[in-house]
Amino acid sequence: MPELPEVETTRRGIAPHLIGQRVQRVVVRNARLRWPIPEDLDVRLSGQQIVSVERRAKYLLIGAEVGTLISHLGMSGSLRMVAADTPVAKHDHVDIELESGLVLRYTDPRRFGAMLWSTESPLQHKLLQKLGPEPLLDDFSINHLYECSRGRSMPIKPFIMDNAVVVGVGNIYASEALFAAGIDPRREAGSVSKARYAKLTAEIKRILAAAIEQGGTTLRDFVGGDGKPGYFQQKLFVYGRTGQPCLSCGSELRDVKLGQRASVYCAKCQR
Repeated sequence: MPELPEVETTRRGIAPHLIGQRVQRVVVRNARLRWPIPEDLDVRLSGQQIVSVERRAKYLLIGAEVGTLISHLGMSGSLRMVAADTPVAKHDHVDIELESGLVLRYTDPRRFGAMLWSTESPLQHKLLQKLGPEPLLDDFSINHLYECSRGRSMPIKPFIMDNAVVVGVGNIYASEALFAAGIDPRREAGSVSKARYAKLTAEIKRILAAAIEQGGTTLRDFVGGDGKPGYFQQKLFVYGRTGQPCLSCGSELRDVKLGQRASVYCAKCQR
């Protein structure tokens, strides 16, 4: 599943080609995504100029003169710029054709993504209004994470993956941040000290920033907005490495299921 760095990589890839461009038309080949694409999306968006391309959590917000296209990549989706004459493949569900001759193409084999339209502030949309702070902004701090954890008995890994606590810390990056901070993913969130939360907060910020700079993590079929894969997978210490030696101490990495997700960790390095 594309996580925050992958979505931010996509945003950075498509934004320069979209901002200031006018939409010529919208072609919807399959409207049956997680939520149906609005039937009148072509009417609403065609003729409008794109004025912004922002991200909130894992949602891309493509702002036009009147309204915002809210897009989510789901489990297997991608948004990329292609030439107008690029052949259409089986899972290419939406084309947003620009007057420049380029096309923003939405591809989604599993169709768990979304492409919705809002004429109100997108941050007040029901999908976005209850989200926690962005992990790379100042709102996400040691104090925030520590205070949210008080009295919480759930394991710390699903705690930091809760979008009401902080957005965009998915399975890959939660695993890597906990390893870097030396915290066992099974430990109760409320039992972790403020000093250790300070370390974890710093590692979440560092790892997400590094992943963005590397273009995200290529797992299966993720590509950025420019069609290129990410390279952060080369830097993974624990995710997807069950049974392999820890790169820090050499111990065999173990896994455990937490919140229905596999969690790989080092029993010696993470306490």
